[in-house]
Amino acid sequence: MYAQITTFDGPRSAELVAASDVANRERIQPALRQDAQLQQALAVNLVLRRPDGAEMIITVAQSTEALHRGGELIMATELLPGEDPVLLPGPSRIETWSVVDATAGEAVTALLDSSVGASGVR
Repeated sequence: MYAQITTFDGPRSAELVAASDVANRERIQPALRQDAQLQQALAVNLVLRRPDGAEMIITVAQSTEALHRGGELIMATELLPGEDPVLLPGPSRIETWSVVDATAGEAVTALLDSSVGASGVR
């Protein structure tokens, strides 16, 4: 298992955060969900945000190839009408780590269903 940590340093304006949210919801996630190969290898994708707009995305997958595939799929998407590339500057850093230990309890499903599932993002 491997984890990719994608960081968007803050502070980021509300306008940048909103543009990122729209890109993720309307363009990026649909492209990633349509790829069966990626979906089979994906363990979890967490989007974390601080009050200043800083964001960290932690993606865990079975292989570095799957992580690279996700990046390729994202870069292959075309901006949607109304998306402004100036408001989508890209990440500050992308790092890949080996997962050496992982623990998940029964609360994981309940937590995802209650806090993340309500936003429609998985």
